[in-house]
Amino acid sequence: MKIVIIGGVAGGMSAAARARRLDEDAQITVLERGPYVSFANCGLPYHLGEEITDRSSLLLQSPESLRASLDLDVRTGHEATSIDPVRRIVTVRSAAGTQDLDYDALVLAPGATAIRPPVPGLDLPQVHTLRTVPDTDTLRALVDQGARRAVVLGAGFIGLEAAEALRLRGLEVDLVDLAPHVLPPLDSELAQLVDDELNAHGVRTRVGVAAESVVATPGADHAVEVALSDGARLPADVVVLSVGVRPDSSLATQAGLETTPGGAIVVDATQRTSDSHIWAVGDATAVRGVTGTLAPVPLAGPANRQGRRAADSLLGRLDPARAARPVLGTAVVRVFGLTAALTGASQHTLRTSGVPHHVVHVHPGHHAGYFPGAEQVHLTVTFALDGRLLGAQAVGREGVDKRIDVLATALTAQLTMDDVAELELAYAPPYGSAKDAVNMAGFVAQNVLDGSLRLWYPEDLEKVLDTMLVLDVRSPAEYAGGHLPGALNIPHTELRQRLEEVRTAAGDRPVRVHCASGFRSYLAHRVLDHAGFDSANLSGGMLTLRAARPDLALVTDRTT
Repeated sequence: MKIVIIGGVAGGMSAAARARRLDEDAQITVLERGPYVSFANCGLPYHLGEEITDRSSLLLQSPESLRASLDLDVRTGHEATSIDPVRRIVTVRSAAGTQDLDYDALVLAPGATAIRPPVPGLDLPQVHTLRTVPDTDTLRALVDQGARRAVVLGAGFIGLEAAEALRLRGLEVDLVDLAPHVLPPLDSELAQLVDDELNAHGVRTRVGVAAESVVATPGADHAVEVALSDGARLPADVVVLSVGVRPDSSLATQAGLETTPGGAIVVDATQRTSDSHIWAVGDATAVRGVTGTLAPVPLAGPANRQGRRAADSLLGRLDPARAARPVLGTAVVRVFGLTAALTGASQHTLRTSGVPHHVVHVHPGHHAGYFPGAEQVHLTVTFALDGRLLGAQAVGREGVDKRIDVLATALTAQLTMDDVAELELAYAPPYGSAKDAVNMAGFVAQNVLDGSLRLWYPEDLEKVLDTMLVLDVRSPAEYAGGHLPGALNIPHTELRQRLEEVRTAAGDRPVRVHCASGFRSYLAHRVLDHAGFDSANLSGGMLTLRAARPDLALVTDRTT
């Protein structure tokens, strides 16, 4: 059997290696247009920042090593230029000329290409992407040659990692994104915590603005200036372009394969395309997410699994039970001392998809509070009206990846929030709590679903202030340090004795209660509900409110 694979790295090399393990007699050829067929692209920002000092450690395999270990015919510097699906021939261009390769099965793993918006000046030598080993070599050279200022265009995962790496190298860094907050896949109330961490480490964030041009500045003490849509001009010696990627599906389109309106290659649950002899894997393919929508998800984990699945399929070894499941988009990023991670559907995704849902915010410690070093995990969980888990996001200094991995597993297993509440997780004081953060999210969700907890959210604030009584059940000292205008302060431990005071202040208005994180106000909410008040609790308390509304002006005892 002749198997041709176009593209290496995660998806393509996983398909090639799996195919060889299943069929020793197959003739397997891998075509890679670049100089490296197997490299750790996720490690590139850390090499730029000199945390990974040995460049060779990023080069996982070579054509020679793959020939020796797996008997693969790997050809770097070979670009597939066209596919004839009728004759089953791939035309390939290399330094030696052009040739045709015939195939019995073809796997497309072309990956994605960096989006280059129509901004004048992006062709200047100071502007680069961070996607390949040569990209990283060039950026390191610019820094080594004395670059002092950097502008990173795009505050997604790669943009954040690039900004951190350049800051660790001592450069002044501006991070720019057209989205309203950094790390756009993250909900705004959690993204603000990431923004604060960036600012604390000297990265200047500029969101809600676009780059309009990059202009060379001969004779100045910086190489270029980046002009923004708000009128700002940012000096830079290096510019990193990281505004997103699009599927590199030109070969598939030319071959007449089905693609989505966005250009992603459509595949079935076995990774087979609309042509029965062609499979596709990785960043160029459309995958089905939690909400059922089709879109590319450019992540290494799904690409590796898709490559393995494609090899099983084309060799007739795929168990139907292993057909593709929804891709959760589970991802994690380090931002200096902070970790942000997510899995499944965000609030924004669910709203734009029209999926009815609930959301809860909790802020427990990453391990037992009485054990030294406990750090808060800011955890947001979305779930369907019937209790099915839909997604989760978290930010914190410790324990974030662990919780998101647990919830990603729960999503894969299609667990409900009742199941999440009952998960039996490892506990000892240095590692967690008897009621883990994951369990706590499940408990809160159970309360929402059974009606014992009604919630209000930061987006309700104006309506609440205009038409309802805000009851602040924090301590007097917390209240004096900053409270919502017009809020009545009654500590939760005094509420039962002061219910008539609440009744008088509220009149016929509903009561909206809050504390710092949502727990004390939940206790107060239950007291109020039992006493007949129309009551609701602020999800996540003031911690969530102030992150979601960073410009919110609070009243203090000095301004009362």
